[in-house]
Amino acid sequence: MNEEIRDKEVRLVDSDGSQLGIMSSKDALKLAVEKNLDLVKIAPMATPPVCKIMDYGKYRYEQAKRDKEARKNQKTVEIKEVRMSLNIDTHDLNTKVSHARKFLRDGDKVKVSVRYRGREMAHPEMGKGLLEQFVQACGEDGVMEKAPKMEGRSLAMFIAPKTTK
Repeated sequence: MNEEIRDKEVRLVDSDGSQLGIMSSKDALKLAVEKNLDLVKIAPMATPPVCKIMDYGKYRYEQAKRDKEARKNQKTVEIKEVRMSLNIDTHDLNTKVSHARKFLRDGDKVKVSVRYRGREMAHPEMGKGLLEQFVQACGEDGVMEKAPKMEGRSLAMFIAPKTTK
């Protein structure tokens, strides 16, 4: 912006959006100084580069305000984790399912993992069956996002909340 613009010629746009044509960057800077505004390069890759006369401080303030408003309206999706062991009892499983369904209703993703201990590592298919049972129990609140996958000594999968349209 201003003196940092090193191009010989620029296409100038006035503060109200009207085209002022192609002129030297020195003349464009003089016009901006006369209006007590800044000369800002908005399209540097064009031939010749496009510059606009504007109040740069006011522009940055309004841009920050728009960004803040956009951040306020977006929701961050958290990943909650439910951990189980391979020989979990039915009531304990139902408790874990109810926790996971609560997380899914709140709009969070759920990572469900089954920890293997000792000789349980010899039977990974039992963990897959347990996770399938878990997904069916969460049926109306969530949908499987990532299939079960071994991560070290645990089998993990992700359940995403169902989108309501």
